[in-house]
Amino acid sequence: MMTVQLLIDGESVAATGNATFERRDPSGARVATTAAAATPDDARRACEAAARAFPAWAKLGPNARRDLLLRAADALAARVDEFAALMRAEIGATRGWAGFNVRLASGMLREAAAMTTQIAGEVIPSDKPGAIALAVRQPAGVSLGIAPWNAPVILAVRAIAMPLACGNTVILKASEICPGTHRLIGQVLHDAGLPNGVVNVLTNAPADAGALVEAIIAHPAVRRVNFTGSTGVGRIIAEVAARHLKPALLELGGKAPLVVLDDADLDAAVDGAAFGAFMNQGQICMSTERIVVDARVADDFAARLKKKAESLRASAADDGAAQLGTLVSCEAAARVGELVADAVKNGATLLAGGASDGPVMQPTVLDHVTPAMRIYAEESFGPVVTIVRADGDDALVAAANDTEFGLSAAVFGRDIRRALSAAQRIQSGICHINGPTVHDEAQMPFGGVKDSGYGRFGGKAAIAEFTDLRWITIEDEQHYPF
Repeated sequence: MMTVQLLIDGESVAATGNATFERRDPSGARVATTAAAATPDDARRACEAAARAFPAWAKLGPNARRDLLLRAADALAARVDEFAALMRAEIGATRGWAGFNVRLASGMLREAAAMTTQIAGEVIPSDKPGAIALAVRQPAGVSLGIAPWNAPVILAVRAIAMPLACGNTVILKASEICPGTHRLIGQVLHDAGLPNGVVNVLTNAPADAGALVEAIIAHPAVRRVNFTGSTGVGRIIAEVAARHLKPALLELGGKAPLVVLDDADLDAAVDGAAFGAFMNQGQICMSTERIVVDARVADDFAARLKKKAESLRASAADDGAAQLGTLVSCEAAARVGELVADAVKNGATLLAGGASDGPVMQPTVLDHVTPAMRIYAEESFGPVVTIVRADGDDALVAAANDTEFGLSAAVFGRDIRRALSAAQRIQSGICHINGPTVHDEAQMPFGGVKDSGYGRFGGKAAIAEFTDLRWITIEDEQHYPF
């Protein structure tokens, strides 16, 4: 069991009144972490610490910020064992998933370090004689990052890396499900030499989340908000941010379609679908939830995917013998089981899996899924994938777009022009041709459309999200009409 405190102004501090909460492991049998339960007063303390640190951090030269972020990337990579242990205890993650989290998060810090010298402006021609007009990007202020539990190191680091690179100070509101993992990120950055107050981490009891977030957004020093999580909570964050006129970047839910054209390499499509559907037990915002297959190859594809799913195994023991771990809780497994039962009741064919034991659920494939079933539209966030059949490219694209979400997608087909045509018509922020829906790189513009949110993390695209664009003129003569 780990015990964690808040990180405010470079110090580990207890919450007001020494309040704490417990995070249990996915089975519910053991306490994984006891964490400080921050209050709105603690949130305001963190905001004030970040505000005090902002002027010096914003003024720090780009190469100095880069050096600190590179040191943080190395420090993060060096503590993979600690992150793996915490992720295992708090969310049931496999060692492989933890290692991938740390590697990609380290890469995000390095990419952010590279961006410190790319925050450029421009000289704009002016009609005013003797005037030089500049468009200048400047740090915005304090940035609030709210990160989820499912890819805890990746998504928490993403929430703070580019804001830091742009010269902002940050507050990370940790997930109640993995407070130890998120708090360790703050400690790594502090140990790497980032000045006191530049990175602050708040942990909170689940019931206090709304009040805590509202207190942070309301604080005058907070000028940016980013949130990764469910669409329902994202709407609440957006409403609060709008009320206080604070820009928000939202990466929300997904129901990623993988389209299989009739000329696709079916073995490649099966491999991509299985990886996208079952990696991290389907608990990824980009997880393949809907496979939209041309009816002419659907039977063959379904038979191959069934065989692939049956070759994979989930287990609570992280011993390397199983490819998949546990869901985040027994309740999550039960909810996914209800979606599967509803689909079968309404005519779907269960090709593989469906069984669960506590938080462990085996890879599950449902065929002949229709809009009459809950799982057709609802995000399952579990190791279950559905097959939807359609006739011809237009029908396949229409079925892929028949969702409120629009984060990631994929198209498999040998004729690249034809596959590209389908990809261009799919309503998603991300689409991969002959690759899985689950894919991320630190330098890529990452984000969705429709109910999957707005704004972009990653590389140069994120600079606009975390800076203010100002118009500044230099003038040496004036001509007034009076």
